[in-house]
This record gives sequence, C-alpha cells and structure tokens, in this order.
Amino acid sequence: MNIYFRQIISLSCLMLTACASDSISKPTAATLIKTISSWDGKAIRYPEGQAEITGMMIEIPVGQQTHWHLHPVPSFGMVTEGTLEVKLKDGKTKQVNEGETLVEVVNTVHQGRNIGSKPVKILIFYTGVVGSNLTIEQH
Repeated sequence: MNIYFRQIISLSCLMLTACASDSISKPTAATLIKTISSWDGKAIRYPEGQAEITGMMIEIPVGQQTHWHLHPVPSFGMVTEGTLEVKLKDGKTKQVNEGETLVEVVNTVHQGRNIGSKPVKILIFYTGVVGSNLTIEQH
C-alpha cells in the first residue's frame, strides 16, 4: 500500500469516529431553580455552624395534609408526583405541580396539603447545621 492510500484510509477512519461520537448522547444540565428568596419573597439566610445537608422524600397521601409547622433552616425541593398546596397562616397559598420546584419558607408557619388524585411525593433538601431541627411542629 502506498502512503497516500494509507492516509486516505486513516482520514476516513477518523471521520467515521467523529461522526459516530456526534450521534452519542452527551450529558446535559438544566437549571431547575436559582433564587435568593423563598416562595413568599423573603431573603434566604444560611444558619451559622457546621453545615449539614439532609435530603428526604416526603409523601402525603391523597386527601391528607401535614400539621402546621415551620422550618428554621432553608430548604428546597421538587414535587416528583402529585399536586401540593402550601398554605401560610395568613391564608396565602402556593400550588406546586408535579415536576415543579419550590424554595420553602423559613421560620414561617405553614402546612402542605395534597389537592390531587394521587399521592404527593416531594424530594426535599434542607441546608441546616449539625444538630439543628429541620422541622418544628406548631399546635
């Protein structure tokens, strides 16, 4: 084989490899939420101390609701299933549908209620400090 023929074959192989790699799915990133405030418009402030992240999956059955409670630390999440209504003591509400994100209120009494026809599942992350309470029930 002459050198010219080898170069053509090598170039063809490189082109085929490049074309094949273009058809392979590549990782992507989509920003779901980016904010400096909770859904009620209050600025997010991180607590002082040794940082600790806690991730939880919360499930609210059809027709049920949480107790009135508050979170002393910032938290954010996504409703992965169902339709959630969050209600503040002053009557202000926010509806969060499947696939939507939410930055929770901090130090504000509220409750979550399933207003849909299937269980609500919320993937939530709390940005607290070691030894801190994440949720405090109110009576």
